[in-house]
Amino acid sequence: MTFSFPKVYPILDAGVIPNVGRDAFLQRLGAELATAGVTLLEYRNKTGREAELLADAAELRAGMPTGKVKLILDDRVDLIDKAGFDGVHVDAGDVSAAEARRVLGPGHIVGAFGGSEALVPGILDAPADYLSIGPIGPTRTKQTTKAPIGAEGVRKLRAEAGPRAVLVATGGVTLETARAVLAAGANTVAVCEAIFRTPDPAGEFRRWMAELG
Repeated sequence: MTFSFPKVYPILDAGVIPNVGRDAFLQRLGAELATAGVTLLEYRNKTGREAELLADAAELRAGMPTGKVKLILDDRVDLIDKAGFDGVHVDAGDVSAAEARRVLGPGHIVGAFGGSEALVPGILDAPADYLSIGPIGPTRTKQTTKAPIGAEGVRKLRAEAGPRAVLVATGGVTLETARAVLAAGANTVAVCEAIFRTPDPAGEFRRWMAELG
């Protein structure tokens, strides 16, 4: 799939979504992020029921129109069409990138976990549009036992991956570390808490994009 990956890839974790006024919050947030220039966003909900995921997805899609923003759903390959999303991200322990591609076909984005201290064996042959790598630093929003790899780890993985793979640095990324990991060879930084735990996520996204050029 031909898609220009942005430098900043927001990940909206369900843990930051309020239960009261949830629908209005999501639609407003989605519209504000789209206006701020977000072109790629992942929605992650590890514990919600299918009905909650689909309801949240509908509100996000309403605020972030098809053709303007690519929406990625974490894990749930089976819900992509129902949600009206553009792709899926699969981690270790989920279905494989090959299975996700088989189900979704060539017109969707498939992201996969690429590695931390080293690339996952065989991952460069997987039919994935991007590979997430990390964690970059300590993270509270994604459960992992892996040690942070920092910018030096990104540099090592870029050398392993070669120049063509799209590498998305994720996990505990701050604005300061974002500069370093992009310089080390990441194409994109995926950001959750540093954007969505602020009073103005859309304004914070704009600040990151301006700072990172």
